[in-house]
Amino acid sequence: MNHAKIPATVVTGFLGSGKTTLLRHILENAGGRRIAVIVNEFGELGIDGEILKACGIGCDEDGNEVEGQLYELANGCLCCTVQDEFLPVMKQLAARRADLDHVLIETSGLALPKPLVQAFNWPEIATVFTVDAVVTVVDGPATAAGQFAEDLEAVDAQRRADPELDHESPLHELFEDQLSAADLVVLNKTDLMDDAQRAAAEAVVRAELPDSVKIVPARSGALPVDLLLGQRRAAESTIHLRDSHHDHEEDHDHDEFDAFVIDLPAVDRDRLLAALAALVEAHAIYRVKGFAHVPGKPMRLLVQGVGARFDSHYDRKWFATETPATRLVFIGDELDEAVLRRGLQAAIA
Repeated sequence: MNHAKIPATVVTGFLGSGKTTLLRHILENAGGRRIAVIVNEFGELGIDGEILKACGIGCDEDGNEVEGQLYELANGCLCCTVQDEFLPVMKQLAARRADLDHVLIETSGLALPKPLVQAFNWPEIATVFTVDAVVTVVDGPATAAGQFAEDLEAVDAQRRADPELDHESPLHELFEDQLSAADLVVLNKTDLMDDAQRAAAEAVVRAELPDSVKIVPARSGALPVDLLLGQRRAAESTIHLRDSHHDHEEDHDHDEFDAFVIDLPAVDRDRLLAALAALVEAHAIYRVKGFAHVPGKPMRLLVQGVGARFDSHYDRKWFATETPATRLVFIGDELDEAVLRRGLQAAIA
């Protein structure tokens, strides 16, 4: 590997696994490293970008975005938009290579990491950048509960025996593909698991990994930055050897997922969380994230949910340039926006 190349760390992982929290941790503990961040969004609203900006990354003290510090690739996952958006951004960063020590790339929760890593072999950027490592973040409690991992051998045997059966769910295949691309796996949220659950989650993950790939436990992605950065794997040179369910597909569409934004006026916090919990119980909602305007509160309420688990806290004051409002992104399967919108009416203050 040419050590003069700028290392890039690709952070991937399923919806709600904690990728943004991991990025925030790295940036807050950068130790003087000059890091460029590329954030990919799924859906119309850059919620994850807003979370990063709330840390003071990519904006000044008045909340105005500072050009060139935070790159958001909107409208789809990186594997779908990489040819249209990723290359121009990387070429722009290449022109500023003297100002950079590292590049952090957060993929969408629905992204396939392999095509992105392969893109680093493009001649326009191959001489400037190398993939330091692919870090896959895993939601430990969800994995322990079998939410994204079934009995693979039994399902595969059953499928081979009956050619009329559908393949494994896209969610499960995506989970496997994200693990197959990993150079390091972060088993996140270990504080929410007991020893038996942690062992179960590790067993599921280990079954998809070669022995050389380490699984490291974490709480809120809080790991030594020197462990996460500086692995020097040059993953772009070996990624073609990794198995993927999607290697032979011409398209990487995600038509099986629905994603949309719901805008609301001011809401009551408790009624909002109750309404969201009821909707998740009744519908195939994989992820809810967004922010809310609560009357009488000068700060924005940040809301994030994975399955039936919801976290909410007031993350920052509304900027002077903002109009306080409620915006929520829903990602799931066979969702009816009108039905969900009706289910949220009771939360309006």
